[in-house]
Amino acid sequence: MFKIDIHTHILPPDIPSFKEKFGYGGFIQLKHHHLHGASCADSCGADMVDDSGKFFRKVEPNCYEATSRIFDCDTQLVNVQVLSTVPVMFSYWAKALDGEYISQFLNDHIAGVVDKFPKRFVGLGTLPMQDPVLAVKEISRLKSLGFKGVQIGSHINEWNLDDSNLFPIYEALEDLDMCLFVHPWDMMGQEKMPKYWLPWLVGMPAETSLAICSMIFGGVFERFKKLKVAFAHGGGSFPLTIGRVEHGFNSRPDLCAVDNKINPREYLGRFFIDSLVHDIDALKFVVKMMGADKVMLGSDYPFPLGENNPGELIESSDFSEEIKEKLLAGNALNWLGLKKNYFL
Repeated sequence: MFKIDIHTHILPPDIPSFKEKFGYGGFIQLKHHHLHGASCADSCGADMVDDSGKFFRKVEPNCYEATSRIFDCDTQLVNVQVLSTVPVMFSYWAKALDGEYISQFLNDHIAGVVDKFPKRFVGLGTLPMQDPVLAVKEISRLKSLGFKGVQIGSHINEWNLDDSNLFPIYEALEDLDMCLFVHPWDMMGQEKMPKYWLPWLVGMPAETSLAICSMIFGGVFERFKKLKVAFAHGGGSFPLTIGRVEHGFNSRPDLCAVDNKINPREYLGRFFIDSLVHDIDALKFVVKMMGADKVMLGSDYPFPLGENNPGELIESSDFSEEIKEKLLAGNALNWLGLKKNYFL
Protein backbone atom coordinates (compact mmCIF):
# COMPACT_ATOMS: atom_id res chain seq x y z
CA MET A 1 0.00 0.00 0.00
CA PHE A 2 1.00 3.61 -0.56
CA LYS A 3 2.52 5.08 2.62
CA ILE A 4 2.99 8.68 3.72
CA ASP A 5 4.84 9.20 6.99
CA ILE A 6 3.73 12.58 8.35
CA HIS A 7 6.07 12.60 11.38
CA THR A 8 9.74 12.65 10.43
CA HIS A 9 12.54 15.01 11.42
CA ILE A 10 15.49 16.37 9.47
CA LEU A 11 18.46 18.66 10.10
CA PRO A 12 20.75 20.53 7.74
CA PRO A 13 24.10 18.72 7.45
CA ASP A 14 25.94 21.85 8.54
CA ILE A 15 24.60 24.19 11.20
CA PRO A 16 26.46 27.48 11.67
CA SER A 17 27.51 28.85 15.04
CA PHE A 18 24.48 30.93 15.94
CA LYS A 19 26.29 31.88 19.14
CA GLU A 20 28.99 33.64 17.12
CA LYS A 21 26.41 35.33 14.92
CA PHE A 22 24.03 36.49 17.65
CA GLY A 23 26.42 37.02 20.55
CA TYR A 24 24.75 34.65 23.02
CA GLY A 25 24.49 30.90 23.38
CA GLY A 26 22.15 27.99 23.89
CA PHE A 27 21.90 26.85 20.27
CA ILE A 28 22.41 23.39 18.81
CA GLN A 29 25.23 22.45 16.46
CA LEU A 30 26.31 19.24 14.74
CA LYS A 31 29.72 17.83 15.57
CA HIS A 32 30.47 15.39 12.76
CA HIS A 33 32.44 12.21 13.35
CA HIS A 34 35.50 11.58 11.21
CA LEU A 35 36.54 8.02 10.48
CA HIS A 36 40.01 7.38 9.14
CA GLY A 37 39.83 7.36 5.36
CA ALA A 38 36.26 8.69 5.18
CA SER A 39 35.64 10.92 2.19
CA CYS A 40 33.35 13.28 4.09
CA ALA A 41 32.63 14.04 7.70
CA ASP A 42 28.92 13.45 7.60
CA SER A 43 29.28 9.88 6.35
CA CYS A 44 30.02 8.75 9.88
CA GLY A 45 27.24 10.27 11.96
CA ALA A 46 27.29 13.30 14.24
CA ASP A 47 26.60 14.49 17.76
CA MET A 48 24.02 17.16 18.44
CA VAL A 49 25.67 19.43 21.02
CA ASP A 50 24.87 22.87 22.35
CA ASP A 51 27.37 25.64 21.81
CA SER A 52 28.94 25.02 25.21
CA GLY A 53 29.77 21.51 24.03
CA LYS A 54 27.06 19.75 26.09
CA PHE A 55 25.94 16.53 24.40
CA PHE A 56 22.26 16.23 23.43
CA ARG A 57 22.03 13.15 21.21
CA LYS A 58 23.86 11.20 18.53
CA VAL A 59 22.36 11.17 15.06
CA GLU A 60 23.08 9.01 12.04
CA PRO A 61 23.47 10.31 8.48
CA ASN A 62 19.80 9.62 7.80
CA CYS A 63 19.00 12.60 10.02
CA TYR A 64 20.64 15.03 7.60
CA GLU A 65 21.28 13.22 4.31
CA ALA A 66 18.36 12.95 1.89
CA THR A 67 19.88 10.00 0.02
CA SER A 68 20.21 8.01 3.26
CA ARG A 69 16.56 8.71 4.01
CA ILE A 70 15.45 7.59 0.57
CA PHE A 71 17.41 4.34 0.99
CA ASP A 72 15.59 3.71 4.29
CA CYS A 73 12.24 4.63 2.76
CA ASP A 74 12.79 2.20 -0.10
CA THR A 75 13.77 -0.52 2.37
CA GLN A 76 10.75 0.19 4.59
CA LEU A 77 8.36 0.71 1.64
CA VAL A 78 7.57 4.30 2.61
CA ASN A 79 6.63 6.32 -0.45
CA VAL A 80 6.67 9.82 1.02
CA GLN A 81 8.07 11.47 4.11
CA VAL A 82 6.76 14.75 5.52
CA LEU A 83 9.83 16.61 6.77
CA SER A 84 9.97 18.88 9.82
CA THR A 85 12.81 20.14 11.95
CA VAL A 86 13.91 18.56 15.22
CA PRO A 87 11.95 20.43 17.94
CA VAL A 88 15.10 21.36 19.88
CA MET A 89 15.81 23.69 16.94
CA PHE A 90 12.63 25.77 17.54
CA SER A 91 14.63 28.33 19.57
CA TYR A 92 11.49 30.15 20.74
CA TRP A 93 13.54 31.54 23.64
CA ALA A 94 15.85 33.44 21.27
CA LYS A 95 15.46 37.10 20.31
CA ALA A 96 12.72 37.47 17.72
CA LEU A 97 14.84 38.47 14.72
CA ASP A 98 17.35 35.75 15.56
CA GLY A 99 14.48 33.25 15.70
CA GLU A 100 13.38 34.41 12.27
CA TYR A 101 16.89 33.91 10.90
CA ILE A 102 17.07 30.37 12.32
CA SER A 103 13.61 29.50 10.98
CA GLN A 104 14.51 30.70 7.51
CA PHE A 105 17.80 28.79 7.57
CA LEU A 106 16.02 25.56 8.52
CA ASN A 107 13.17 26.15 6.09
CA ASP A 108 15.46 26.91 3.18
CA HIS A 109 17.23 23.60 3.79
CA ILE A 110 13.96 21.64 3.77
CA ALA A 111 12.82 23.51 0.66
CA GLY A 112 16.02 22.44 -1.09
CA VAL A 113 15.52 18.79 -0.16
CA VAL A 114 11.91 18.83 -1.36
CA ASP A 115 12.83 20.60 -4.59
CA LYS A 116 15.45 17.94 -5.31
CA PHE A 117 13.15 15.01 -4.51
CA PRO A 118 9.58 16.31 -4.96
CA LYS A 119 8.05 12.85 -5.29
CA ARG A 120 9.54 11.62 -2.01
CA PHE A 121 9.29 14.55 0.41
CA VAL A 122 6.84 17.23 1.58
CA GLY A 123 7.94 20.11 3.78
CA LEU A 124 6.56 21.51 7.02
CA GLY A 125 8.21 24.76 8.01
CA THR A 126 9.18 26.12 11.40
CA LEU A 127 8.29 29.61 12.62
CA PRO A 128 9.63 32.32 14.96
CA MET A 129 6.57 31.80 17.15
CA GLN A 130 7.88 34.17 19.84
CA ASP A 131 6.96 37.01 17.45
CA PRO A 132 3.61 36.37 15.74
CA VAL A 133 4.14 39.20 13.24
CA LEU A 134 7.37 37.62 12.03
CA ALA A 135 5.73 34.18 12.13
CA VAL A 136 2.91 35.31 9.83
CA LYS A 137 5.50 36.84 7.51
CA GLU A 138 7.35 33.51 7.37
CA ILE A 139 4.11 31.61 6.73
CA SER A 140 3.59 33.70 3.59
CA ARG A 141 7.16 32.97 2.47
CA LEU A 142 6.69 29.26 3.13
CA LYS A 143 3.56 29.21 1.01
CA SER A 144 5.50 30.77 -1.88
CA LEU A 145 8.18 28.07 -1.46
CA GLY A 146 5.59 25.29 -1.77
CA PHE A 147 5.38 24.21 1.86
CA LYS A 148 2.11 22.50 2.77
CA GLY A 149 2.13 23.44 6.45
CA VAL A 150 4.14 24.14 9.57
CA GLN A 151 5.25 22.41 12.75
CA ILE A 152 5.05 24.21 16.09
CA GLY A 153 5.71 23.28 19.71
CA SER A 154 3.16 22.29 22.33
CA HIS A 155 3.59 25.72 23.94
CA ILE A 156 5.46 28.89 23.10
CA ASN A 157 7.50 29.93 26.11
CA GLU A 158 4.83 31.18 28.57
CA TRP A 159 2.00 30.96 26.03
CA ASN A 160 -0.15 27.87 25.76
CA LEU A 161 -1.73 27.31 22.36
CA ASP A 162 -4.96 29.08 23.34
CA ASP A 163 -3.15 32.39 23.83
CA SER A 164 -4.72 35.13 21.72
CA ASN A 165 -1.24 36.29 20.66
CA LEU A 166 -1.14 33.19 18.45
CA PHE A 167 -4.48 33.77 16.73
CA PRO A 168 -2.98 35.70 13.77
CA ILE A 169 -0.81 32.66 13.06
CA TYR A 170 -3.79 30.31 13.03
CA GLU A 171 -5.69 32.77 10.86
CA ALA A 172 -2.85 32.95 8.35
CA LEU A 173 -2.58 29.16 8.14
CA GLU A 174 -6.33 28.85 7.68
CA ASP A 175 -6.44 31.56 5.00
CA LEU A 176 -3.58 29.94 3.05
CA ASP A 177 -4.96 26.40 3.51
CA MET A 178 -1.82 25.20 5.25
CA CYS A 179 -1.88 22.44 7.83
CA LEU A 180 -0.49 22.55 11.37
CA PHE A 181 1.50 19.83 13.15
CA VAL A 182 1.89 20.21 16.93
CA HIS A 183 4.88 18.46 18.48
CA PRO A 184 5.78 18.29 22.20
CA TRP A 185 8.93 20.07 23.30
CA ASP A 186 10.49 21.70 26.39
CA MET A 187 8.61 19.22 28.54
CA MET A 188 6.90 20.27 31.73
CA GLY A 189 8.25 19.06 35.06
CA GLN A 190 11.70 18.10 33.78
CA GLU A 191 13.29 19.15 37.05
CA LYS A 192 11.28 16.38 38.76
CA MET A 193 12.23 13.76 36.15
CA PRO A 194 16.03 13.58 36.11
CA LYS A 195 16.18 9.81 35.59
CA TYR A 196 14.92 7.04 33.34
CA TRP A 197 14.33 9.29 30.28
CA LEU A 198 11.06 10.31 31.93
CA PRO A 199 10.75 13.69 30.17
CA TRP A 200 10.33 11.73 26.93
CA LEU A 201 8.22 8.91 28.39
CA VAL A 202 5.98 10.94 30.73
CA GLY A 203 6.50 14.58 29.83
CA MET A 204 5.91 14.29 26.09
CA PRO A 205 2.45 12.67 26.36
CA ALA A 206 1.48 15.28 28.94
CA GLU A 207 2.70 18.13 26.71
CA THR A 208 0.57 16.91 23.82
CA SER A 209 -2.48 16.68 26.06
CA LEU A 210 -1.74 20.21 27.29
CA ALA A 211 -1.73 21.43 23.70
CA ILE A 212 -4.99 19.69 22.79
CA CYS A 213 -6.83 20.77 25.94
CA SER A 214 -5.60 24.35 25.58
CA MET A 215 -6.93 24.56 22.03
CA ILE A 216 -10.25 22.96 23.01
CA PHE A 217 -10.92 24.97 26.17
CA GLY A 218 -9.58 28.14 24.58
CA GLY A 219 -12.03 27.87 21.69
CA VAL A 220 -9.35 27.69 19.01
CA PHE A 221 -11.19 25.01 17.05
CA GLU A 222 -14.36 27.11 17.23
CA ARG A 223 -12.67 30.30 16.09
CA PHE A 224 -10.68 28.61 13.30
CA LYS A 225 -13.00 25.89 12.04
CA LYS A 226 -11.05 25.25 8.82
CA LEU A 227 -7.67 24.92 10.53
CA LYS A 228 -6.26 21.44 9.86
CA VAL A 229 -4.41 20.52 13.07
CA ALA A 230 -2.56 17.27 13.81
CA PHE A 231 -0.92 16.24 17.08
CA ALA A 232 2.07 13.96 17.47
CA HIS A 233 2.40 10.67 19.37
CA GLY A 234 -1.18 9.54 19.05
CA GLY A 235 -2.46 12.61 20.87
CA GLY A 236 -0.27 11.85 23.88
CA SER A 237 -2.22 11.19 27.07
CA PHE A 238 -5.34 12.99 25.82
CA PRO A 239 -7.29 10.06 24.33
CA LEU A 240 -7.22 8.05 27.55
CA THR A 241 -8.14 11.07 29.68
CA ILE A 242 -11.02 12.46 27.62
CA GLY A 243 -13.46 11.04 30.15
CA ARG A 244 -11.74 12.94 32.95
CA VAL A 245 -11.53 16.07 30.83
CA GLU A 246 -15.25 15.88 30.01
CA HIS A 247 -16.18 15.18 33.62
CA GLY A 248 -14.16 18.18 34.75
CA PHE A 249 -15.94 20.31 32.18
CA ASN A 250 -19.35 19.13 33.41
CA SER A 251 -18.63 19.21 37.13
CA ARG A 252 -16.68 22.47 37.28
CA PRO A 253 -17.77 24.63 34.35
CA ASP A 254 -16.79 27.65 36.43
CA LEU A 255 -13.18 26.55 35.97
CA CYS A 256 -13.20 24.69 32.66
CA ALA A 257 -15.88 26.35 30.53
CA VAL A 258 -14.57 29.87 30.96
CA ASP A 259 -13.72 30.53 27.30
CA ASN A 260 -15.66 27.79 25.49
CA LYS A 261 -19.03 26.35 26.49
CA ILE A 262 -18.86 23.32 24.20
CA ASN A 263 -18.25 19.85 25.67
CA PRO A 264 -14.65 18.74 24.92
CA ARG A 265 -15.90 15.39 23.66
CA GLU A 266 -17.54 17.20 20.76
CA TYR A 267 -14.08 17.87 19.36
CA LEU A 268 -13.18 14.25 18.83
CA GLY A 269 -12.85 13.94 15.08
CA ARG A 270 -12.20 17.66 14.64
CA PHE A 271 -8.42 17.25 14.56
CA PHE A 272 -5.87 14.65 13.46
CA ILE A 273 -3.37 12.57 15.41
CA ASP A 274 -0.54 10.38 14.21
CA SER A 275 -0.42 6.63 14.75
CA LEU A 276 2.66 6.55 16.98
CA VAL A 277 1.27 4.65 19.97
CA HIS A 278 3.47 1.50 19.89
CA ASP A 279 0.61 -0.81 20.90
CA ILE A 280 -2.02 -2.48 18.77
CA ASP A 281 -4.79 -2.10 21.33
CA ALA A 282 -3.94 1.58 21.74
CA LEU A 283 -4.06 2.02 17.98
CA LYS A 284 -7.50 0.41 17.79
CA PHE A 285 -8.65 2.61 20.66
CA VAL A 286 -7.56 5.91 19.11
CA VAL A 287 -8.95 4.98 15.70
CA LYS A 288 -12.31 4.18 17.31
CA MET A 289 -12.23 7.36 19.40
CA MET A 290 -10.93 9.83 16.82
CA GLY A 291 -12.40 8.20 13.74
CA ALA A 292 -10.71 6.28 10.93
CA ASP A 293 -10.47 9.54 8.95
CA LYS A 294 -8.37 11.33 11.58
CA VAL A 295 -5.38 9.05 12.28
CA MET A 296 -2.30 9.18 10.06
CA LEU A 297 0.89 7.18 9.84
CA GLY A 298 3.64 8.88 11.86
CA SER A 299 6.91 7.23 12.84
CA ASP A 300 9.17 9.90 14.42
CA TYR A 301 11.87 8.80 11.97
CA PRO A 302 14.84 8.65 12.40
CA PHE A 303 14.80 8.54 16.21
CA PRO A 304 14.83 5.40 18.39
CA LEU A 305 11.61 6.26 20.25
CA GLY A 306 9.77 6.08 16.95
CA GLU A 307 8.38 3.16 14.98
CA ASN A 308 11.37 1.33 13.52
CA ASN A 309 9.38 0.02 10.55
CA PRO A 310 6.91 2.79 9.69
CA GLY A 311 3.41 1.48 9.20
CA GLU A 312 4.08 -1.97 10.65
CA LEU A 313 1.60 -1.50 13.50
CA ILE A 314 -1.15 -0.44 11.11
CA GLU A 315 -0.38 -3.23 8.65
CA SER A 316 -0.40 -5.85 11.43
CA SER A 317 -3.89 -4.82 12.57
CA ASP A 318 -7.15 -6.45 11.60
CA PHE A 319 -8.53 -3.21 10.17
CA SER A 320 -10.14 -3.50 6.77
CA GLU A 321 -8.06 -2.74 3.71
CA GLU A 322 -10.05 0.45 3.25
CA ILE A 323 -9.21 1.70 6.74
CA LYS A 324 -5.55 0.71 6.38
CA GLU A 325 -5.35 2.74 3.17
CA LYS A 326 -6.75 5.75 5.00
CA LEU A 327 -4.34 5.40 7.93
CA LEU A 328 -1.30 4.80 5.74
CA ALA A 329 -1.84 7.60 3.23
CA GLY A 330 -5.40 8.73 2.50
CA ASN A 331 -5.85 10.82 5.63
CA ALA A 332 -2.42 12.39 5.19
CA LEU A 333 -3.34 13.46 1.66
CA ASN A 334 -6.47 15.15 3.00
CA TRP A 335 -4.50 16.88 5.77
CA LEU A 336 -1.82 18.09 3.36
CA GLY A 337 -4.34 19.07 0.70
CA LEU A 338 -2.76 16.84 -1.95
CA LYS A 339 -3.78 14.07 -4.33
CA LYS A 340 -1.99 10.74 -4.64
CA ASN A 341 -1.10 11.39 -8.28
CA TYR A 342 0.98 14.36 -7.09
CA PHE A 343 3.63 11.79 -6.14
CA LEU A 344 3.25 9.40 -9.08
